[in-house]
Order: sequence, then structure tokens, then C-alpha cells
Amino acid sequence: TGKELVANAVHQNSPRRDQPLIKVSCAALPETLLEAELFGHEKGAFTGALKEHKGLFEQAHGGTIFLDEISELPLLMQVKLLRVLQDKEFKRVGGTEDIRVDVRIISATNRNLERMIPSGRFREDLWFRLNVFPITIPPLRQRIEDIPALVHHFIDRKSIELKLTERPTLAPDAIDRLIAYDWPGNVRELENCLERACAL
Repeated sequence: TGKELVANAVHQNSPRRDQPLIKVSCAALPETLLEAELFGHEKGAFTGALKEHKGLFEQAHGGTIFLDEISELPLLMQVKLLRVLQDKEFKRVGGTEDIRVDVRIISATNRNLERMIPSGRFREDLWFRLNVFPITIPPLRQRIEDIPALVHHFIDRKSIELKLTERPTLAPDAIDRLIAYDWPGNVRELENCLERACAL
């Protein structure tokens, strides 16, 4: 739907724009490495920890951290994230010193976190902490007026990426057909469709 674009826009239009914007896919990080990646680790904290490592929260100090697919965080990490939200501090893996950070947290998910609470898959106290200023991004099928502009944008971009000698032209009924489609894969599906069309 454009979650990362919204996170970029929030960061770039804020007083934090000159500070780091760190993007994290919670689903992409293995559970065994998640804590060390987010909060860092001390030298010797575990096998292979040959030197001190600043985690993503430290790297985002003064700026913004974007936690995509927050619904994929294991419960233990949800507890640790709650502490960061409440106290603005954490310990590195293997560390004893509290590290304070000043970060804006933007989180995103394609799931309904509120519905995950009763089954115990998402902590209610963390949901309340994260749900301070919700921004709902409707799926592409609910904002079909965006489709023509997105189509022209992607055709321009793909023409450059594919080094086409001339920009492809749309068939007369193409926009109507694209608007009529449901787009279950949202904007990424539209982009892939247009890339395939340009390649052909």
C-alpha cells in the first residue's frame, strides 16, 4: 500500500529529517539475531561477537526507526520493545549499562493487531503504546483514482531502468482495465505488472 513511503514522508517532513531513518523488516530478521540487531551486543556476548556492535536503535538516535511487519515480533521482543517505548533505554546483549536513545518509532503491519491481542499473539500494552497516532493506508482497490498517476510514474521509471529507446504507449482501454482489476497485491503488484508489460 505504500507503508514505507509514508514512513519516509513523516521523517522527511519533520525536525528529525537531518538525522538517520533506519528501516527494519521484523519478519526478515531471524529470531535468534533479532535482539542483537535491534539493541546491539557487547564484545564476547556470544560466539562470533568479536567486537562491540551498535544496534539499529542506537544507529537511529536522534532520528526515526521504521519497524515494518511489527506483528511478526516474538513475544519476548515485544516486552523488550515496550521497555524502549516506556523508558527510552535498553541494554545491549551481554551488556550491563543502560543506553538511552531519542528515536521516533514508526511501526507498520498488514495485520489487525487488535485482533491478535485476545489470542495472546500481540501484547495489549505494546499495542496501546504504538497506537498513539494511527495512519491507515487503504488498499489500492479503495483508491482507484491513484491508478492513472501510478501507471504513468511506473512506465516512466521502468522505461529508464530497462533502457528502452522510447516510452511505451498505453492501449486506449488500458487504464479502464487496470482500474477494474482488484489488485490484491496492491501497488507492488501494479508495479510488477507494468514492469512485465514494459519488458515485453
